[in-house]
Amino acid sequence: MNTQDNSPKAAKGRSVRRKARSGRSRASLVLRRAGLVLLTLVLAPVVLTLIGLMPFVHPVSTLMVRDFVTLRAFERHWVDIEDIQPLLVHSVIMSEDGQFCAHGGIDWGALSSVIDGALAGEPTRGASTISMQTVKNLYLWQGRSFVRKALEVPLALGFDLVVPKRRTMEIYLNIVEWAPGIYGAEAASLYHFGVSAADLSRRQAALLAVTLPNPYERDPAKPSPGLRRLADIIEKRARQAGGHVDCVK
Repeated sequence: MNTQDNSPKAAKGRSVRRKARSGRSRASLVLRRAGLVLLTLVLAPVVLTLIGLMPFVHPVSTLMVRDFVTLRAFERHWVDIEDIQPLLVHSVIMSEDGQFCAHGGIDWGALSSVIDGALAGEPTRGASTISMQTVKNLYLWQGRSFVRKALEVPLALGFDLVVPKRRTMEIYLNIVEWAPGIYGAEAASLYHFGVSAADLSRRQAALLAVTLPNPYERDPAKPSPGLRRLADIIEKRARQAGGHVDCVK
């Protein structure tokens, strides 16, 4: 016997309950999908970092992926670190991250100084290590952002824990942008000076190193007086690098 109440009021109640169950089901599906996306975003850098440990793997940057997808012309010729003039390696370390061999991915002293300065109202300045710049180029987006900087920190710590310093430097020097659409030391050396990265002079290495903070406005082949002064400083520091570069020898 069918005892279901078919009155309009009961029917309306059943409709409301069905809608509520449907709403909960949709919300649960959205949460599951969001969790899957979040898990993918967390695991992707881990998996890619482990893959990048293999010497025959030549990682690419997010900027290179952007250029490929948007059909923009770009140049990158991977070279092993053994085929990069050590003068360039040393100059980049002394210009970009003098404590590269000593820290664990983050230069906490420099970062603390920048935070204190920002809280005091001073103009913001960079405290990115080479490890942080490497993970940014590999996994994140460009431009200034507190969100991106917050993501850089754990990524850099994990990357430095897993990847040897020499391999980190090799990846960095092959993915960093040295002019619009010019990625890596080999392409940069050929583009700016017409020589291989293995054949750079001390001066050319210093000029390339001081170009990195702003490759869209700095031209190592036609350096401004200010850029030449910076290159003088880095050339001297690279000559006296000593233990600062032991980890990449």
